[in-house]
Amino acid sequence: MRRVYKSVHSSVQTKIPVGMELQMNRAISPGLLVLLFVAFMYGLLAARPQTLTPQQQFARDIYRELVEINTVTPTGDTAKAAEAMAARLRAAGYAGTDVQVFHPAPRKGNLVARLHGTGARKPILLMAHLDVVEARREDWSFDPFQLLEKDGYFYGRGTEDDKFMAAACVANLIRLKQEGFQPNRDVILLLETDEETGDDNAVGVQWMLKNHRNLIDAEFALNEGGSVGTRNGRALRNSLQTGEKAFIDFTLEVKNSGGHSSQPRKDNAIYHLAGGLVRLAKFDFPLHLNETTHAWLKLAAPLEDPRIGADMVSVASAQPDPAAVARLSALPPYNAQLRTTCVATLLQAGHADNALPQTARATVNCRVLPGEMFEDVQRTLVRVVSDNQITVTPAMVDVYSKPSPLTPGILQAVGQVTAEFWPGIPVIPTMSAGATDGRFLRNAGIPTYGTGGLAMDIDDVRAHGKDERVPVTSFYMGLEYLYRLTKILSSAK
Repeated sequence: MRRVYKSVHSSVQTKIPVGMELQMNRAISPGLLVLLFVAFMYGLLAARPQTLTPQQQFARDIYRELVEINTVTPTGDTAKAAEAMAARLRAAGYAGTDVQVFHPAPRKGNLVARLHGTGARKPILLMAHLDVVEARREDWSFDPFQLLEKDGYFYGRGTEDDKFMAAACVANLIRLKQEGFQPNRDVILLLETDEETGDDNAVGVQWMLKNHRNLIDAEFALNEGGSVGTRNGRALRNSLQTGEKAFIDFTLEVKNSGGHSSQPRKDNAIYHLAGGLVRLAKFDFPLHLNETTHAWLKLAAPLEDPRIGADMVSVASAQPDPAAVARLSALPPYNAQLRTTCVATLLQAGHADNALPQTARATVNCRVLPGEMFEDVQRTLVRVVSDNQITVTPAMVDVYSKPSPLTPGILQAVGQVTAEFWPGIPVIPTMSAGATDGRFLRNAGIPTYGTGGLAMDIDDVRAHGKDERVPVTSFYMGLEYLYRLTKILSSAK
């Protein structure tokens, strides 16, 4: 805590009367000191965004460098980004095998760096991905591959997903090295490629686990997937991602002989498929809660609209009210936490305006809860579409992963740092309806937790979308959040 107080006063030259200074020194408690730091951060960055500490400026420079390297998964160069971060780490004193870059394929790069501790405990792993989704200049208000600071935001592709975490982890690992910090366990950093395509070519984290497991083996990992949710500028909750759904695409297809459109008949491929899709649209998979979603319902309920909150409490109870389940299920973000979901996303049919269709085909994308089997989902789809002319075939298949346990030590550390920055908000375990590369680590026996301390408006989600952005104050506070969390988790008794 003293270090924070010192860093605040070293960056701003403010004259304080001697008597007042003595009074402050006697009166300021460690908890109040952190609150003053947070207030200082908001005030300083809002009033004078150009006034940064050397550590903040350094992190900003790394952030800019990463955003301005095009790392779009199919066409960009994550190897270039990995080498650029390796150069910064080596310049800071990391040498030899403590910084390694691997090139599993052309333009693909994975970086591993290690801060050595005493070895008293098994390492922790910090993971972030370098690749980003496509961003076309004509779709954006400005160049997506130039970091733009405007109106209190950093704009650019990857500013949120996931170059904030990559930049913060690199900057913090360098900061810890320069401070001479020696934890009781090694701190490992993995910057990996191809997360945005699910590592479908196995050149990212899967390649590292297969070929260099010893370099990234850890007791647990910190990853993307959890953020501080805000609304109207007020922090509501800090999400700790402990699990995620798996996805699978099914192809629903009907084939028949077709014929001339002047002689229509009831046996029409489009009608068969449409009927099955209508039945699917009316179907809900059963309610199924796990440890994470049960905790989410109970802890998040007080933060919601009173009626929604009451329904969440009911759904989490031993005997949920069916009406509460129905109301909550009608809200897509909540429904996604309650059950496996399947939805039609693509449709193709016919071959000519004047011909009966010979083929009708739909893609149905399913997000499957941890612990449920793809085979059971397929059997459910066959039963629901209820038409033996509709074949249901798996197409793109993801991998399962069990949720990470709600380990008390990790929850306590996240709660401690959360209370320092956002007093009074809860830490809420969450399950991602999407997917991260944390599922590969979990399946390899490395529990993984999504937390980054990045405060984002829950009603303004732009990751993967147009004009992706991150609040400037959130960037610097997330940087400090991850720094403190890493120190606590790597040195706790």
